[in-house]
Amino acid sequence: MTGDVAGVLLAAGPGRRFGAPKALAEVGGRLLVERGATTLLEGGCRPVVVVVGAAAGTVRRRSGLAGARVAVNGAWREGLGSSLRLGLAEAEAAGAAAALVLPVDQPVVTPALVTRLIGAWRTGALVVRAAFDGQGRTPAVLDRSLWPAVAQSAVGDVGARGLLAAHPELVTLVDCDDVGAACDVDTPADLEAIRCRYGAWLAAAPGAVGGDEPDR
Repeated sequence: MTGDVAGVLLAAGPGRRFGAPKALAEVGGRLLVERGATTLLEGGCRPVVVVVGAAAGTVRRRSGLAGARVAVNGAWREGLGSSLRLGLAEAEAAGAAAALVLPVDQPVVTPALVTRLIGAWRTGALVVRAAFDGQGRTPAVLDRSLWPAVAQSAVGDVGARGLLAAHPELVTLVDCDDVGAACDVDTPADLEAIRCRYGAWLAAAPGAVGGDEPDR
């Protein structure tokens, strides 16, 4: 496969369980939205599209997103699916051949992980999912040929999950245990656990998760 792989960072949610938009949560001295965008850029995504929604004005004012395109999802209340559709539309407008989709609440994803998934797509895989402990998770690369089907299935808080579950033959799993972790931030307790386990490592690479890999 050839062509650019867009990075789509989903950062529009209100963070109902978290208590505030997770894009504005801080870990390792950086907001999650900044860390995610820079991770995608350093991993080789071009362009990087950051989809914001809840507290969009605050996110844009407080975060440093140089080098990324910011897309405001006015329909963020409809759920994650609306943000995925918007991100893919922006990637299509940019002429990207695939999109790597990353939720904003996964700070222990490294540029090396992003690069590995892109490399697997370039070998011909239509869908590439990061695998942790053998289980497919996000982030994932979606080939452009699948975007119409993904957009059709992305309703409410369902992204591409339903489509991929119905067509497992499309999915290539790539082991990523050595270049990141699947832990995500759903609650303040989750964020504190990540700070405790990975805090020193995250702080050592404030521009993005990078450098030495996390001690899992």
